[in-house]
Amino acid sequence: MKRTLIAGALIITIATAGYLLTKKQTSNEHAILDYIPANTALFSGQLTPFPIRAYINSISYNYSQSPDDLITALYSSESYDPADTKINFFLHLVKSYLESMQDADTFMATFGIAEEVQGYLYTLGMIPVFKIDVTDPDAIWALLDKAEAESGFSHEQSQIKQRDYRSYQLTDETDPEQLALIISQHNNILTVTFNSSLNQPLLLENALGITPVENSLANSNLLNDIISTHGFTEDAISYINHQALVQAITSPDKNLLGQHIAKLMVLQEQDHLQVYQQPACKKELTSIARNWPRTVFGFHQFDINDDNTTLEMAMVIESHNQTILTALTQLAGFIPEYVNDLNNTVLALGIGVDVGNLSPAISRVWNELQQPSYICPPLQKMQSEIQQNNPAMLGVMTAMANGIKGVSGAVLDYSLDESQSEVVIKNLDTIISLSASDPRTLFNIMATFRPELADVKLPANGKVVPLSSLIPFSSLPGINPQVVMHKEHMVIFSGDKAKKIAIELGDKPITATGIYSLSINYRKAFTPLVTAAELSGQEVPQELKDMQNYNLRLNTGLQINEQGIEARSYMDLKNNN
Repeated sequence: MKRTLIAGALIITIATAGYLLTKKQTSNEHAILDYIPANTALFSGQLTPFPIRAYINSISYNYSQSPDDLITALYSSESYDPADTKINFFLHLVKSYLESMQDADTFMATFGIAEEVQGYLYTLGMIPVFKIDVTDPDAIWALLDKAEAESGFSHEQSQIKQRDYRSYQLTDETDPEQLALIISQHNNILTVTFNSSLNQPLLLENALGITPVENSLANSNLLNDIISTHGFTEDAISYINHQALVQAITSPDKNLLGQHIAKLMVLQEQDHLQVYQQPACKKELTSIARNWPRTVFGFHQFDINDDNTTLEMAMVIESHNQTILTALTQLAGFIPEYVNDLNNTVLALGIGVDVGNLSPAISRVWNELQQPSYICPPLQKMQSEIQQNNPAMLGVMTAMANGIKGVSGAVLDYSLDESQSEVVIKNLDTIISLSASDPRTLFNIMATFRPELADVKLPANGKVVPLSSLIPFSSLPGINPQVVMHKEHMVIFSGDKAKKIAIELGDKPITATGIYSLSINYRKAFTPLVTAAELSGQEVPQELKDMQNYNLRLNTGLQINEQGIEARSYMDLKNNN
């Protein structure tokens, strides 16, 4: 448990810094790429100057929670042992990070960095390596010295090929595997990595930038290929190499990651990975990895200044399996534009699924997963389990919903009655839409199963009528639901903004626009809730208060394209100052 807390603190310190402190395309970029293997299993590098000062300025006013609260929570953990010097060392580093993040100048001075910085995170086998530009190396040593003095945890000064580095021993002397945190600075580049009994001396030389690796990323066109294939900007690229992972498991002697895994397996009572090293497994898993080579991450928009941060990010699970991609593409349905309109919505959700294609698409995927018939035991077992879940019944279950292309809804605006002692809606602007090739027929089918709908006569296309004229129900304060029918849309709405969208939706033809989309405006969504809670005399949770202070608009979505399965996120964060 102690090691878990150490690891957690370390991950927070390195990973968060790694996310923030990266970028700047100089000659250093190419020098660093010389030390990164082209077949590394994990890579994250930001390739243009990252404005760290502007980024901190744009986000600092959105976070009202005091760093003292977070620090107190860390020290209050059940796993915290005040006598454990290792834990205290890393918690002091986390504390310094949290406190300095309140001000850009303090942050840069504490960590010795410039206004724009570059950084990389990658792996050498199983060993992670993090590198970042520094302008004041003494600031890093002062930060570490202070953490050592306050915790009682100390380093051992070491050297390899005349390169000095600090070594912080993380394991006990009696542990079968030894692990040390390595920190070094050279030519204004800070390197944070690990040294273990897995390592050969050459690996540490590679990590510290002393000896270049063979077949480096610098001699590969991989990053440019990812950028051009997915239309990413050159700001940042990350990826997980599925082929390298599979090779490490099936042919451990073929890459460094595999060699490290093999050494760890020797310490186990049983090598559970041995089955994957059978010739059939090597061949079949390699073929699968070739069809699904990487998961890549990048940006389509990257704008940061003192006033706001706007990012459009994408994660793509790459695939060359056109059978599966074609089937998944046919699943995509219709999501209206209002779902993605962050300027005029509080909260919106759209599910775009072509129900008519659902059964045949799933069947095609089901059949593809059984071809070819695998010999590898784990893959045989997987195929056997797939065969037991025949999707044929799915066609029967979805027959009644055939023609549906999507269901979406949004809260465009709302307000609460502040004169009441309890939560009462004063006004609600909202919309729910069903998109289908023939929504009237679908309603009539549903009515045969619901007697209360049997006598409902839907209005003519384009005619707006109160929902209560079709289905009697008790009135709700602040809500006046109405219905409008279109050739391909059935819409229920309340409010003037929603009415305009509902009427205009009739001119929108159904096209495949996506599978999923979610939008939220944090300030619009949570401010009325906080106000209502305060008026009612209830204690408002700090988390809810924080939400209303986030001047953040966020959209996420899922779609299928020729390159694979893509999840997108758009974030617009404005300075509250």
